[in-house]
Amino acid sequence: MLSQDLHDLSEMANEKYMKLDLDYTYNGKDDPNRFYYRSDHYNFAKNDVPVIFYFNGTHEDYHRASDTPDKIEYELYQKRAQLVFVTAWELANNANRPTLK
Repeated sequence: MLSQDLHDLSEMANEKYMKLDLDYTYNGKDDPNRFYYRSDHYNFAKNDVPVIFYFNGTHEDYHRASDTPDKIEYELYQKRAQLVFVTAWELANNANRPTLK
């Protein structure tokens, strides 16, 4: 939400390396669950530090005692972690810092 540059870099990294289908549903200001605003990174965002909101979404056992490890899609989780890495790699090796909107 804060930096088109960071968003574009993330999209480029995904297209170049991972080709994941990214869904921005929970990133919207109109998300009734307000996951973006409740996440750990929000304290950075509210202080104008650009962040990427990586979020897997929810399921019926989300944050309940019945939310057990067997519900994790490990191969997809690995690909998402790799996307975080390659995005950080591209960011670290970019000559320009992402600008705020």
